[in-house]
Amino acid sequence: MGKIFTFSNFLSVLRVLLVAPFVYFFQRGETTVAFVIALVAIASDWFDGQVARWTNSVSDTGKVLDPLADKLTAGLVALYFLWRGELPLWFVISVVVRDVIIFAGGIYANRKRQVITTSLLAGKWATGFLALMFVALMWPNPPFDAMLLKEIFMWAAVVLLVISLVQYTSRFFRLMNGETVTP
Repeated sequence: MGKIFTFSNFLSVLRVLLVAPFVYFFQRGETTVAFVIALVAIASDWFDGQVARWTNSVSDTGKVLDPLADKLTAGLVALYFLWRGELPLWFVISVVVRDVIIFAGGIYANRKRQVITTSLLAGKWATGFLALMFVALMWPNPPFDAMLLKEIFMWAAVVLLVISLVQYTSRFFRLMNGETVTP
């Protein structure tokens, strides 16, 4: 797996660990603190890859850890907002099931073809719209219709989740059939 203890991998782990203080402060009604924590977590998603490239510490571990951190963070936050009654069950199930399928497929592809698959553009966009939806849900005293934005971002995420699942599935089957594809 290569380099494990790198700053960029630390940022990926930190992203998941920030879910607990986010939930704690949000539940206490300290939405501004929770919002800042969420923004740090979102920024770490971009920053960890940049740090890995800047410091020449891109690793196989990081290529697995970063998307795993994204999936865990998004899933946990989605479950929290489901518990609060702010997201529909069907949406949270679709996010979690899609992420489990993609992650499991990536692990299987690695075991069978010794390849570490990377994120696809539609998957990155889906993650981005999930983040925007979460921001709309948690924005303290928004100067806009946060629930309208939540709905827009949620449906954009749904479309991109479906597109990315189709793309990841297609790439998986091409890999399993022995085709050379961009991981």
